[in-house]
Order: sequence, then C-alpha cells, then structure tokens
Amino acid sequence: MIRHKAKKKFGQNFLKDSVYIHKIVQSIPKVFCGEKLIEIGVGLGDLTDELLKFYQLKAYEVDKDLCSFLVQKYSSLIDSGRLMLVPQDVLELSNTHGWLDNQDYVLISNLPYYIASNILLRVLRDSKCRGFVVMTQKEVAQKFCAQSGDSNFCALSVITQTLGAAQILFDVPQEAFNPIPKVISSVFRMRKNRDLLENNFEEMLKIAFCSPRKKLINNLSSRYNKQILEDLFEKLCIKMNVRAHEISTPTYHQIFNNLKVENYGK
Repeated sequence: MIRHKAKKKFGQNFLKDSVYIHKIVQSIPKVFCGEKLIEIGVGLGDLTDELLKFYQLKAYEVDKDLCSFLVQKYSSLIDSGRLMLVPQDVLELSNTHGWLDNQDYVLISNLPYYIASNILLRVLRDSKCRGFVVMTQKEVAQKFCAQSGDSNFCALSVITQTLGAAQILFDVPQEAFNPIPKVISSVFRMRKNRDLLENNFEEMLKIAFCSPRKKLINNLSSRYNKQILEDLFEKLCIKMNVRAHEISTPTYHQIFNNLKVENYGK
C-alpha cells in the first residue's frame, strides 16, 4: 500500500468510502455505454478500480509521484489496453474540440475542487464530450444544476441547460474522504443533446450576470443600447426590474437572438 500524503496544490482529497464509489459507478446511465470513458484525477485509484471492472478507461493524473505508483499498480491493464494512463495536467492541453480525446467520450470523475468549474466549462464546450457524471463541491454542483428563479441560477446554469440536462444525484459527506475536506460534495450528472454554443452567447451571459443584484437591463446596458433593450424587454414581456437569475434559459436565447440579428451593440 502506498503511503502518499495528499498534496494541497493538486486539491487532493481521496474518496475512500466504497458505498459512494459504487454509487457513482451505478449512476452512469446505460445511454453512455459504448462511449469512451475518461477520468481526471486518478488519485490512489479507488474509483478507477471500480470503473475498470466494467469499462475501458483513459485516465489523466497530474501528480508524478502518483503516476509512478499507478503504472506499477495497473501494469497488466495498461499492457492489455484496458487502461490508458496519461501523466498530464489537463488544463495544459489545447482547449479545442476533442479536448480530452479525439473520439466521443464521457467524463467520470471526482474533480479537484479548485479547477472543477474550469474543467466542466471546457467539456461543455467540447463537441466530443457526450456528458459526464462528476463529483464537485456542492455549491458548484448547485450552480450547474440550478433552475430559473433559484438564487444560484447563473451563467453556468444557462450554458448547461442550453447544451443538455443536468441533475444532482446525491451528496457525499466530508467523512467519505481522506484527508477530510471542509465542504460537502455532490455528485451530478449531465447528458448533452447539443454540441456547441452560438458565437458570443457566453459573452452576453457574462454581461447579464456581471452584477447579480442589479437589474438585468442595467447589466446589459453596459454593452447594449438601453433604449433598444427597453423596447426589446417590452416586446418579450420581460419586466424592467427583473434580475438575471429570474428569467429562463429560453428567454436568454430570445434576448440574444434579437440583439444578434439587429446588431444592437453600442
């Protein structure tokens, strides 16, 4: 058994509770069967062990010390091609379509808290990613899965709903990890039914949610003509005092499409 001290710089909190490991694997929907599975952050391999019972796997691990251990642990599976271990920081990979692989893939991972949102945004933008089952800090999961009207509904929520459907499956307590993190984690699942976002849609969302407590029209008016916005809100029956989290994803697309077609920018 390896004696490995978790490294804070890599956000290492190893999931050790077999109950939750099994629940994650059981949460992989049948529709994902046949797709290439990818894991980010192998750690000591507890989740990897369970995944390899059922799937071929491509796994990324940034920690060189752990990679040396993993190469020995999985030598026969690596030789047989059942496991492809990549000693790589995924954030250093070129952020293009086919980011984690050039074939369609599904991400199954206990993501490091500090880079979880960044990773998920990249896989959402990647046309090769068909979906994911991941564990993140609970607050992050809530943002990706929030519905219009929820206080944590944000640009991430709109992007996720635009590309597919996401749902929180279950929480994972701190005691399930070693070392014990300071936060509760959640496992959530997303299946994509659309490949790409329209050009500049994310930019508009960033402006819309830049100051969540302000009125949406005031946020948008930093980029778009306010009189035109007022006319557009009236046309779409949007209240002038509405906040960004209070309107739906389809309404954001209506706003975007009108602004794009008419070229209403300042």
